[in-house]
Amino acid sequence: MLKINLSLKVILFGFIFTFFSAFGQSFFIGIFNPSIREDLSITHGQFGSIYASATLLSSFLLIWIGKKIDDMKVLRFSFLVIILLSFACYFFSSIKIIPFLFIGFFLLRLSGQGLMSHTATTTVSRYFNKTRGRALSVTWLGLSLAEFILPVFVIFLLTTMSWRNIWLAISLLVLFFLPFISFLLIRKLKLASREKNKIKIKKNSKIKQWTRFQILKDYRFYILSLNMLAMPSIATGVFVFQSFIISSKNWGPYIIAQSFMVYSILSVVTLSITGFLIDKFNSRKILIYMNIPLLLSTAVLYFFESAFSAYLFLGLIGITNGLANVLGSSTWAEIYGVKFIGGIKALTTSMMVFSTAFGTAIFGLAIDAGYSIKSISLFSGSYIVISLLLLIFCRKALKPTFI
Repeated sequence: MLKINLSLKVILFGFIFTFFSAFGQSFFIGIFNPSIREDLSITHGQFGSIYASATLLSSFLLIWIGKKIDDMKVLRFSFLVIILLSFACYFFSSIKIIPFLFIGFFLLRLSGQGLMSHTATTTVSRYFNKTRGRALSVTWLGLSLAEFILPVFVIFLLTTMSWRNIWLAISLLVLFFLPFISFLLIRKLKLASREKNKIKIKKNSKIKQWTRFQILKDYRFYILSLNMLAMPSIATGVFVFQSFIISSKNWGPYIIAQSFMVYSILSVVTLSITGFLIDKFNSRKILIYMNIPLLLSTAVLYFFESAFSAYLFLGLIGITNGLANVLGSSTWAEIYGVKFIGGIKALTTSMMVFSTAFGTAIFGLAIDAGYSIKSISLFSGSYIVISLLLLIFCRKALKPTFI
């Protein structure tokens, strides 16, 4: 029988969990936007407001639930997350009134985008030390794979079956596949389990291990967060309201779904490169470049109209996505240590989820208010520039504290 070492099992576990986090991600839910609005007779703005408020509530709850991963066996915590995600998908398949839509969004965002990705990245960040960058890169390839294959696959399924039946099938897949694979991969994993590297562990023992309360008093945390939150807030607005962008630019009905392939390919390439760069240098040196492609994507959306620009637009977002996925986990562990990484990641993941709610609400309200896609892209670009300038100003202070 083929034996797999624990390090590989942890990476595979993270990969699978980030893949399944797709069912709570905005790019996936956004595919069902037209079908849901038609069934419930709601506008873009109403859809965005419901989505944003449900996401906001999930972000607050995530702060408390996510911290429990510091106190429980990973396998037990994972099982609870799996059950919640399966129920969320089943519930979403049965919504017929607006209040249930809110609950459905809340459950999907909490279990999918929130807890599935939180469980994966916290487990990998805590276990790995010397090769944390590469491990996180491979972990996030799971989501990139989902972004590559699911949009086109789901659009095809929507031509043959109802969106409710699709969500019901997802619920059954989650319930029967994930518990089995999780048991095989991480049943022997403990909170104290670490990558074997004696020299590096000895060095890291001198780094101050920050608690969640302590980082809230550190000004660097807020500057880092401003930059970390640019990608999820802006990209979520793009994904959820992709139909509005298509109509504004007169692109074909399937252009965004096709462009997701470019997005995914460039995300994968960037993920792979970023992991090696982080392990060779460090997260702090690479962080400053993270949002530059995202800034360029807003320029593409502002200046270009041709269908080809959709591929360039999503491709640039994909590059930032690849950088942000790895840096969003490795940076916190590198600067603040791993002892309390579960609580810290719960907070930062909650903030990420909150930013997606904010981005969705702003996009939806701006669309209903009559703002053009050019105006929205200009506002988005301005936010990126401001956060980037703040990061450049304090980049020399972004070092771990030694004791």
